[in-house]
Amino acid sequence: MTTIEASPAAAPARKRSAPKPMEETIEFYGNVPNENEGKHFRYCPGCGLGIAQSAIMRAFERLELDPKEIVTVGGSGCYAVMGSYYQASQAHMGHGRAAAMGTAIKLCRPDLTVVTLQGDGDALAIGAQHFVHAARRNIDITVIVFNNFVYGETGGQHGPTTPRETITQTSPYGMVENDFDVVDIALGSGAGYAARTTVYHAQHMVRAIEGAIQHKGFSVVEILQNCHELWGKRNGMPTAPDMLKWYKDNSITAARAAKLEPEDILGKFIIGTWTGPERPELGEEWRKLVDRVQGGEVEAAKRGSGKPPALA
Repeated sequence: MTTIEASPAAAPARKRSAPKPMEETIEFYGNVPNENEGKHFRYCPGCGLGIAQSAIMRAFERLELDPKEIVTVGGSGCYAVMGSYYQASQAHMGHGRAAAMGTAIKLCRPDLTVVTLQGDGDALAIGAQHFVHAARRNIDITVIVFNNFVYGETGGQHGPTTPRETITQTSPYGMVENDFDVVDIALGSGAGYAARTTVYHAQHMVRAIEGAIQHKGFSVVEILQNCHELWGKRNGMPTAPDMLKWYKDNSITAARAAKLEPEDILGKFIIGTWTGPERPELGEEWRKLVDRVQGGEVEAAKRGSGKPPALA
């Protein structure tokens, strides 16, 4: 496992144009609800999802992606409507199934940029099997995990990333379970690129997402995103600024963490980008196999025939 700073430097360099005003980016990539028609953004006031939504849009703009060639796939949660706020195709799946649908879309249309939008519970509880197997297969999609420590849409129950000893609706005396580390699970399952960032670190978040989309293979970006209404208020941070300051005060870069003793980084969020070993990408391997079969180069094996395989 290699640790790098969250930057697209790992990908081929290209000349950067000056950032466009956000109004231009929104006009090109955004689908803003018309308040004159009684439509509004669904997020609670101050919710970190709005910051994350803008960062994703900025990453699209920096990569000069065509909205017609982007597909977002959402699960179930407060973020589920985010895909409808982009000028891109979207699929809204059942709870936890976004990575599975993203895999199918990428296999059928390898020319598209596929990004799944998932919560911590959606990706790593009910959707854990789809998450780890998409990583194992190394399909070229980007999974963005909005980690707010709870199930926000259903009242603030504890989930797989809820920190120990914190208060939720279903752990009123403190969480006693251990929490998942999103980056560790991603890399351990086979992801070639994994990043952690927070909604406080907006520019870092844009670079992390940009690098994930550029990566050839399965990539994951964990975004620590405030839910002050259902988690913050129960844990001494009742407002959005309270939680943003908490992210600021308790985050350190991976480069700095590498120089510290383990006891010095307890309770800290380590933000940065990590890469795993290069592995064949599922879509490319599948298409190669189809070409060989259709070209008569290989035949289906018969039971008990042939030599023992040489494992790669």
